[in-house]
Amino acid sequence: MSLILPMSAFALAASISPGPVNLVCLSSGTRYHVSRGLIFVTGATLGFIALFLAIGFGLHSLLAGLPGFERWLSWAGIAFLLYLSYRLARDDGRIPDGEPDKAPGFLLGALMQWLNPKAWLASAAGIGAYTNGGDSQQIWLFAALYLPICWLSLSCWVYAGAFLRHLVHKPAVLRGINRTLAGLLVASCLFLLLD
Repeated sequence: MSLILPMSAFALAASISPGPVNLVCLSSGTRYHVSRGLIFVTGATLGFIALFLAIGFGLHSLLAGLPGFERWLSWAGIAFLLYLSYRLARDDGRIPDGEPDKAPGFLLGALMQWLNPKAWLASAAGIGAYTNGGDSQQIWLFAALYLPICWLSLSCWVYAGAFLRHLVHKPAVLRGINRTLAGLLVASCLFLLLD
């Protein structure tokens, strides 16, 4: 019982703080119906939980033995984030009426977490700090707490985007928001390169 509160606080801080997935949630909320954003959120949440459990049960230790894996993962994540930045920066700012197929979906959300260095760090740091050397009960408890906290945190970003959508009626304003988000994604890539 004494672990539930600190684990929950860590999960909330890691999930709600700005990061690549959160920025895509915000952008999705401004451009598409909330239900489309929540599909992405569900994929991102389940992808994160799968990554969290895999790291908790030894994936990180196994992969750390592979020469260059961490560097490859970092470069793959940066390339993916730069691609998303490019798409955001090129957006014309028009809110689509009937183009839900272009909205980020479930699989993209799940894939993003596996390419997201923030997700790897949050998983490894949380497991290292709040579990005793691979204690499976503690890892499952942490994952069970993370699941609703992560989903609700990412959903907040979608709803924030939907709120902005109601305030943004001019394509030029939405273009500015999208380019700002693209710039923030590029900045997160620069931070990863310098780290």
